[in-house]
Amino acid sequence: MTENVWYAPQTVQEEYKRGTDFKNNFGARGMYEQNRINERFYAGDQWHGASVGTDRPLVRYNVIKRIGEYKQAVIGAAPVAVNFSAEGVPNTVDIQGRVQRIREQVAATPIGGVSEVPYIGGEVIPTTEEVNLVMSAMSDFFRVQSERLQFDDKKERVLRNAYNAGTGVLYTYWDPQAKTGLYADENRRTPITGDIACEVLDIENVYFGDPTNDDVQAQPFIIVANRQTVDSVRREAKANGVSDEEIARITADDSTEYMAGELGADGDKNGVAKVTVLTKFYKEWNTTGTAYSVKAVKVTDKVTVRPPWDTGLRRYPFAVYLWERRRNCAYGDSEVTYLIPNQIAINRMITASVWAVMVMGMPIMVVDGDAVSGPVTNEPGQIITVNGVEGDVRQVAGFLNPPQFSPAFSDNVEQMIAQTLTQSGANNAALGDMRPDNASAIIAVREAATMPLTMQKNRFYTFVEDVARIWADYWIANYGRRALKVVEERGTWYMPFDSERYRDLLITTRIDVGTCNLWSEAQSIATLDNLFDRKVLDVEQYLSRLPRGTVPNLEGLMRELKERPMTDGTEEVLNYE
Repeated sequence: MTENVWYAPQTVQEEYKRGTDFKNNFGARGMYEQNRINERFYAGDQWHGASVGTDRPLVRYNVIKRIGEYKQAVIGAAPVAVNFSAEGVPNTVDIQGRVQRIREQVAATPIGGVSEVPYIGGEVIPTTEEVNLVMSAMSDFFRVQSERLQFDDKKERVLRNAYNAGTGVLYTYWDPQAKTGLYADENRRTPITGDIACEVLDIENVYFGDPTNDDVQAQPFIIVANRQTVDSVRREAKANGVSDEEIARITADDSTEYMAGELGADGDKNGVAKVTVLTKFYKEWNTTGTAYSVKAVKVTDKVTVRPPWDTGLRRYPFAVYLWERRRNCAYGDSEVTYLIPNQIAINRMITASVWAVMVMGMPIMVVDGDAVSGPVTNEPGQIITVNGVEGDVRQVAGFLNPPQFSPAFSDNVEQMIAQTLTQSGANNAALGDMRPDNASAIIAVREAATMPLTMQKNRFYTFVEDVARIWADYWIANYGRRALKVVEERGTWYMPFDSERYRDLLITTRIDVGTCNLWSEAQSIATLDNLFDRKVLDVEQYLSRLPRGTVPNLEGLMRELKERPMTDGTEEVLNYE
């Protein structure tokens, strides 16, 4: 066995081939084809490939998307906050008080260039207050990074991928070109560059080394496949010191059958030469087997584009969300796969119902071809010319009476739709299809409907925790000496940070889930009206709690109320800021 067996292009290609074989045998149609079908049905392209002609309207009632959007909204609606802590470091009430005072001092102290921690006192081992201070700053910094990386949008895309394909994957990587706005010197001449970036990956392009293990961090390796232009791959290879002879071997290929989605499977139709690039992440252990480092290598089918490099991480940079777990399987299962038969039946029944109504309203005309020589379009008001007819001209043309359409057919369609929605946990109350006559009862029904989603919501919160651990891993591994941006009530300030001091800490995360508001604006206003009528709220309390945008120029109205004189000659004072 050669030394480079772990990252040789031939080895990576063989592992990639084993991964594609497993996915081809995943389910009745294979993962690639099944996920393409699921995506089409979710988008509404539900008559794709059906041999039904074009002479009748092909109706669709997209039950799948209605259910999917509802469940994704329920799972991802609640706001989450991430809190970091260090194992083995106490954080009592007294310590929290001292940390808060230090935070206020640091927030009031402007920083210059390279991060310095003035309160450390030259100690080599971080103090308890320092560690807790850094953990609280990292918690605030997570919110800042979430906004910069548009984490809410990434979560929505992960949820949609998980619903359609069974598995959603968020990949975090280090972007060395990212600008931070920070400088390493007080004269602001040496900018600090490099920061994390995120990308939502399709599960079809991610391959786990052990597909029978759903623990991502226990995988022997993870391979990511993607299509890149030949020029960009050659340019990257040259930057990584690859010889010109090897660079010349990087050529275009047509290996697109295992790419995700319709467009990926159809190949590169824009004429741009592309090649499939495989990036393999693996854990390299030391000789005693007591420690490891996460490394990566990037190859094509023949050439190593980037030799193995140490990511500096202690975790694989992949956070995975499974929509439905499957026993002894690293890949999740999609609900869409099992809703498709119901969707097809609903579409066929509705189409048949619409066609029957059209036939009854515009029945088929039968014409004597010997007597009628001109074209017959069956349009209302058409004049038909007849020749050589003696007697009643109504014998030349007539209508075929279609069979009677059973009213029970429409009832069956409605029952099929209602049962599909109900069995999927999307009843009328959950979808908002009920009159809000009794808000308390509607909320109770909605809460009962969302109860079966508790396990999926818990898995989603675990996914967010995994993302937070990966980000913290990058901060500790790659940030070095820089400042963490903190945005809070007192404004924006920067926390000095030296990652080397915290490299040996065992950092854990905790997710705090906020409540999701089930009330609509109409219900909120009605509740405020009742409280105001009962004089529980005064004018200021009432106006300040109205949904934003309900009252134009609300601040101006509050100022006018503050200055308005009372009937007894005094002024009404509203303590409104």
